[in-house]
Amino acid sequence: MDAAAFQQYVRKFSEIKGFDTSTIEQRMLYLMTEVGELSKEVLSVSFHPDAERKANLGYEMYDVVWNIFDLANKLDIDLEQAFREKREINDHRNWD
Repeated sequence: MDAAAFQQYVRKFSEIKGFDTSTIEQRMLYLMTEVGELSKEVLSVSFHPDAERKANLGYEMYDVVWNIFDLANKLDIDLEQAFREKREINDHRNWD
């Protein structure tokens, strides 16, 4: 699934589940909560890198990305276009 398709999926899922009523501030706080959960999973994997913990880490990564896409939808930002534009900027950027 590409970024545009995933963004559309997030939009529809949000509408179906009633998540589309949250404000951008609330969505940002949900995102930060998920980043915290991701951090806990990274720490867990660093001590015990087993398959179950790695799977949980992937699920938390999904939750972070999902919230970013939902926030983009609330702000009418086309992430696929933003990715293309930012990639172009980075391709010509010098990090010296």
